[in-house]
Amino acid sequence: MTVVALIPARGGSKRLPGKNLAPCAGRSLLDWTAQSALGAQHVDLALLSTDDEAIAEAGRALGLSVPFLRPPEISADDTPMVPVMRHALAWAQAELGPIEALVLLQPTSPLRLARHVDEAVGAFLASDAESLVSVVEISHIHHPIVAYRIDSGRLAPYFPEPPSAGPPAYSRNGPAILIDRPAVIERGERLGEPLIPYLMAPEDSIDVDTPLDLEIAAFLLERRERSKSTRD
Repeated sequence: MTVVALIPARGGSKRLPGKNLAPCAGRSLLDWTAQSALGAQHVDLALLSTDDEAIAEAGRALGLSVPFLRPPEISADDTPMVPVMRHALAWAQAELGPIEALVLLQPTSPLRLARHVDEAVGAFLASDAESLVSVVEISHIHHPIVAYRIDSGRLAPYFPEPPSAGPPAYSRNGPAILIDRPAVIERGERLGEPLIPYLMAPEDSIDVDTPLDLEIAAFLLERRERSKSTRD
């Protein structure tokens, strides 16, 4: 059975124009994600889905498979991810036969490594889960039990009776990694049940959506590369 990594990279972006090819610490965002997909031992095919010929050309140069351009009807700014995943899955099943899992790797998570992808896919394949999603622990200052709302100009607890303490809370980190069985996508869903987590560190969980996010990601990537050079 085949594991396909899907990298969705639409040409348009309102908040950060040209986002998917934006330079970040010496590489484009697409380059960082291609590196993590192509370096993962559990991934059999790294597939790029784009509607933009410049992105397609860049993907081919990076070694990604780019067998099609995404149709306009699933390339709008408000197109949900599920139709994009379903389109790619249909192509993969027709060309490759049965698919064990589709691994969604969005270019907006440049801190994600091949190691993260392999660990997540390995955990997923060893489970009976329908889906896996990467998460990051929420800082104590953002924990749901300390959340407030503004009511008539005054602060009030977001929850009427918040508990005095609670277990750690987690949020999806982009997500940097999302894995689905084909049946989930074919049902028109993005997350199936059982759903299992893959926990990532905060410094690996930056999701680039604004110019500031891009600057933070570049800083962390450069710091990582400096640390790697020092160890070597």
